[in-house]
Amino acid sequence: MTTTLVRIERHGDHVAELVLDRADALNAVSTAMARDLAAATATLAADGTVRCVVVTSASDKAFCVGADLKERNSFTDADLVAQRPVARAAYGGVLDLPVPVVAAVEGYALGGGLEIALSCDVIVCGQDAVVGLPEVSVGVIPGGGGTQLLTRRVGWSRAARLIFSAARLPAREAEQVGVVDEVVPAGSARDRALEWAATVSAHSPVGLRNAKKAMRLGHDVSLAAGLEIEDACWRATAFSGDRAEGVRAFAEKRAPRWPGR
Repeated sequence: MTTTLVRIERHGDHVAELVLDRADALNAVSTAMARDLAAATATLAADGTVRCVVVTSASDKAFCVGADLKERNSFTDADLVAQRPVARAAYGGVLDLPVPVVAAVEGYALGGGLEIALSCDVIVCGQDAVVGLPEVSVGVIPGGGGTQLLTRRVGWSRAARLIFSAARLPAREAEQVGVVDEVVPAGSARDRALEWAATVSAHSPVGLRNAKKAMRLGHDVSLAAGLEIEDACWRATAFSGDRAEGVRAFAEKRAPRWPGR
C-alpha cells in the first residue's frame, strides 16, 4: 500500500515497515498525514500475515516533530474540533495495532512524534535523537496519548517533570529514565528495529497477538482481573493450530511452520 504521506514497505513475508514520509516538513502531522496514518494502520491491522511492525521516518533529521502548527495556526475553533477525531484515529491506529510494534527514532521525536513512538511497544533510538513533549510551551497539552502513555512507561513523577517542564531529552538521558528502551549508534536505529522485528516475526502469530492483548488489557487492572484476562488469552492460544504445531516442531527438533490460526 502507498499513500501520499505514509507508506508501507514489506520485509519478507511477515514484517511491515510503516514509513512516515513527509520529510520536507520533518513529518509534522497535518490533517492529511493523520488520515494517511489512520488508513495505513487500519490496513496493517487487517493483514493477518503481518507479525511485527516497524515505524520509521523518511527523514534523517526527524522521526516526527509533532502536530503541524503552521496548519493549526490557520484553524478556527470549529476546524480544531473537526480535526480532533482525525488526529485520534491516527495515534490510536498505531496504539491499537494487534501485533508487536517497534519505533526506530532518529533525530527529533517531539510532541505527537514522541506520542507515535510511545504508542509502540518498544522504542529504539539513534544516539543523536532528541525526544520530548513540549506541548505546554505552546499552550496545549499532549493530546495523542502522551499524558497517559508516558505516565504508564516511567511513572507519575518522571512524567510530570518531563511534561510540565516541556523538556527535550537526548537519547541517552531518555533511556536512563525509561522513556526509550535502547540507544544505538546514530543512523542505525532502523536496522536494529528491523533486526528485532525479524526475530519476533519468527514466532507464533497467534501467540504474539494474544500475548500483546493480554498485556494491554491487563496492564491497569487488579492482579485478579489481569489473571482472568491472561487465562482467556491463554485459552484462545492453547487450542490453536499454532500451539499444536509449536509442540510438534519442538518434539521433531525443527523450525515451526505456523498456520497462524
